[in-house]
Amino acid sequence: MDYRTHTSRHLTRPDNDEAQKRLAVLIDADNAQAAIIDGIFEEVAKYGVASVKRIYGDWTAPQLGSWKKVLLDYSIQPIQQFAYTKGKNATDSSLIIDAMDLLYTGRFDGFCLVSSDSDFTRLAARLREEGLVVYGFGEKKTPSPFVFACDKFIYTEILREVPAGHADAAERDPELASARDPSSSASSKTQQKEAVPPSAASAKSKSKAPLEFIAKVIDDISDEDGWANLGPVGSNISKLRPEFDPRLYGYKKLSELIKAFPKKFAIEDQKTSGGKALRVRLR
Repeated sequence: MDYRTHTSRHLTRPDNDEAQKRLAVLIDADNAQAAIIDGIFEEVAKYGVASVKRIYGDWTAPQLGSWKKVLLDYSIQPIQQFAYTKGKNATDSSLIIDAMDLLYTGRFDGFCLVSSDSDFTRLAARLREEGLVVYGFGEKKTPSPFVFACDKFIYTEILREVPAGHADAAERDPELASARDPSSSASSKTQQKEAVPPSAASAKSKSKAPLEFIAKVIDDISDEDGWANLGPVGSNISKLRPEFDPRLYGYKKLSELIKAFPKKFAIEDQKTSGGKALRVRLR
């Protein structure tokens, strides 16, 4: 009997939209920083429950030392993968094989792939072909093919903020500690600059918001009066640009970005049978 047919017959994912989505979080330790671990799982919690948490790498290598400090705290299962040939990355193959095995169990609604490596482009596309949602996490240097192969891609630079009261996280990771200490060395100051929270983004960053792109999306789905519900606007933006995130421009939410440009957009509450919903139109 075909393995794929056998598993899909006995194990089906829940169709209830109100149920928490079951997600598999797979981390490429060679291409991700331990400093973002807090932000990653806070972000994952927005989309569902991390039922599986695995991280792949050669744990005999000293460069993964920062990851070893946080594995127990987040109950992440380390998967050992030796580098069989110098210069070749065997970690990618191990992660991809595990992802396909998890896919065929039929137990998951989506995957979170944490890496800046374009080698996972085809994996993301294959998972989506099966109807699963794929969330990508990587640095801004991530090649665009991998970014666009995901349903949603989150740049990890915006996850490096250390919220007030999270001193324990800084103690676990020297990178986080140096980002909080303004009296650190020159290299630490560079890290601190990278860790500037979205709320402190410069006016220059805010001015780079893709207003014309947002305006086009609103215009494309607006009704005869020019109004469009903000929810569908956000969904369409993500479909067209998986990497779009208002936090990249200094705003926590899309609604805050819209409200920051009153000469460009009009936004208002609309009463619905379920309460209120925001809608927006062009000026």
